[in-house]
Amino acid sequence: MKQIIQSFKTGATILEEVPAPQVKKGAVLIQTTHSLVSLGTERMLVEFGKSNLISKARQQPDKVKQVLDKIKTEGLVPTLEAVFNKLGEPLPLGYCNVGKVIAVGEGVSDFKIGDRVASNGQHAEFVCIPKNLVAHIPDNVTNEQATFTVVGSIGLQGIRLLKPTLGETIVVTGLGLIGLLTAQLLLANGCRVIGVDIDQSKLELARQWGVIPVNPIQSDVVKEVLDLTDGVGADGVIITASAKTDEIISQAAKMSRKRGRIILVGVIGLNLSRAEFYEKELTFQVSCSYGPGRYDEDYETRGNDYPLPFVRWTEKRNFEAVLQAISSGKLLVNEMITEVIPLNDYLKIYGEIGDSKSIASLLKYNEETITAPAHTIQLKEANYNGQKGVVGIIGSGNFTKMTMLPALKGSGAYYKYIASKGGVSGTAMAQKHGFSHSTTNVEDVLKDEEVDLVLITTRHNLHAEMTLKCLEANKHVFVEKPLALNEQELNEVIQAQEKSGKTVMVGFNRRFSPHAEKMKSLLGTAPMNVIATLNAGFIPSNVWIHDMKVGGGRIIGEACHFMDLITYLTGSRIKAVCMNAMGVNPQENTDNASILLQYENGSTGVINYFANGSKAYSKERVEVYSQERTLVMDNFRVTKGYGFKGFSKLKTKLDKGHKNQFHALIKSVKEGGEPLISMEELVNTTRASFGAVESLKVRGWVEVANTKHNFLNPKGGDM
Repeated sequence: MKQIIQSFKTGATILEEVPAPQVKKGAVLIQTTHSLVSLGTERMLVEFGKSNLISKARQQPDKVKQVLDKIKTEGLVPTLEAVFNKLGEPLPLGYCNVGKVIAVGEGVSDFKIGDRVASNGQHAEFVCIPKNLVAHIPDNVTNEQATFTVVGSIGLQGIRLLKPTLGETIVVTGLGLIGLLTAQLLLANGCRVIGVDIDQSKLELARQWGVIPVNPIQSDVVKEVLDLTDGVGADGVIITASAKTDEIISQAAKMSRKRGRIILVGVIGLNLSRAEFYEKELTFQVSCSYGPGRYDEDYETRGNDYPLPFVRWTEKRNFEAVLQAISSGKLLVNEMITEVIPLNDYLKIYGEIGDSKSIASLLKYNEETITAPAHTIQLKEANYNGQKGVVGIIGSGNFTKMTMLPALKGSGAYYKYIASKGGVSGTAMAQKHGFSHSTTNVEDVLKDEEVDLVLITTRHNLHAEMTLKCLEANKHVFVEKPLALNEQELNEVIQAQEKSGKTVMVGFNRRFSPHAEKMKSLLGTAPMNVIATLNAGFIPSNVWIHDMKVGGGRIIGEACHFMDLITYLTGSRIKAVCMNAMGVNPQENTDNASILLQYENGSTGVINYFANGSKAYSKERVEVYSQERTLVMDNFRVTKGYGFKGFSKLKTKLDKGHKNQFHALIKSVKEGGEPLISMEELVNTTRASFGAVESLKVRGWVEVANTKHNFLNPKGGDM
């Protein structure tokens, strides 16, 4: 399918060929007929992409600080590589989509094939959208008119926050597309509306609907509003403008009455004058997108609606309200359509977007029904018949892009598939690294007999499921940690691996670092004490890693790395685990904890996993004490030895072992032999991570089953 994307690196806007998305649970697959180009939002994105690196940095000072922190801990070269990789990511454009449903996902009952719908889908021939972001189009509303649904709901949400009443005077500053829609909705609400803009043609259009026009070039806006309100001032101001100046917010304060309300929908400078707000006791609020539910994964992704008696207007119900306003004639949109352009001629819009005087530009798509869009596309001719080390990657997130693909370079792997959820990111990576296929259909990877190794880098809740499917398809598997999120998943993987005989490898890369290998060579087999300290860094509580059903928490999802590393250094397996966490009543998804490990050979391990430290301090540190000797490894860059004959220091660039791991993995797949990490050790580490969380609940030590005969039963007896 064709989709419009933009490069943040070059600023180029491209109509790219990408695989169509699959219909997902709780979502509908839509074939697009029309989409609306939001000239304000998309102009900002395009202009940002076209700006140079210094200009990009000036516009994102918070990101610059993150870059400087990363340089301190990981070095200049890795940081620059990460920055340029990030800038190279393609950005799908668009969020005002209209089309017809061609497939309905599991759990969706209020849509059927053939329904005309509006959604926040992108500029693409096919989009897969969760049901709470899709609305039915009334029969008397055309597809062109329905494209205004999402932008209309943005204005409507600003109005709902303002809470205007009949007869109030409301100023709308900025009569672009959202501003004009907002003004009309306010008129329909019984308000007296003053519209402010420098474009006389937009002021004239608004005047025809009953808006009082004010041009700040021709008159003093504040004085005009005060005159129109007999010196009282406006009851409310909704700012829908996009400008960098602080003058707009200052004007809004000056033109407001005492205890007036100001709502920001657009993007402006926000250096507020305390005096202007203090003297009038003004309220100011920023409006977030389409309404309640926005950016809430439970609502948007999982489809759990807010109960109507308690949350009357969600983003979906706002969509429906806008469509109803269009249907009833209260919201007039035809006058705002400046042009309707075929998708292939998209540059007629985007090529001139910086200078465009259009109000609303629409894209028109092929309306011939296509019930089976292509989910896999071939990017180049390739024949891997008879070769070993032919890989398919499932997952196209940051780890795949920033870590895995650079580490695989030079490994001898043959690149065939990258599978991604939406198709855009996977296609970009596939093109850059020379893969022959991009797909959104995992089944195409699994049924391809040429592929003998599948690399899984999805979110954690899919790791075990994807591993099972790969083993059942007779593929070797590399799965980024963790292997599983619970005992049931783990047991299913064990059974599938034993049945298939194929290799399962988990991404415990730290043991492949030259620092870990050097430490292992120096230590021998005597019992030892190992302390690993992870200055892991803060991650907001709403990020998926903290969700025990999706990410498993950071102990299961990340601390397992160092359980494996200590297992490697000690040459033994974990016998028991105990975890203590910060706080009076720590939760199972804690990321501030100390983990104690008992090993079968008498060694001990301590993992201090902390998320509340300074970013200026080293991220990872390992200390080993054995036979009156000490090793200290700092951030996989420097290892120092004390008491060792012939060794005092190893210094390298940051090397956490990813390259060595993937090169060894490809060699193993090609040549055969023993797995890089035994299945027994993978299971032991995984069970130890489960045990750590369990020990927090029971407030005591938890034993970890180790013997091969007890593999499927952590307590020891028969299954």
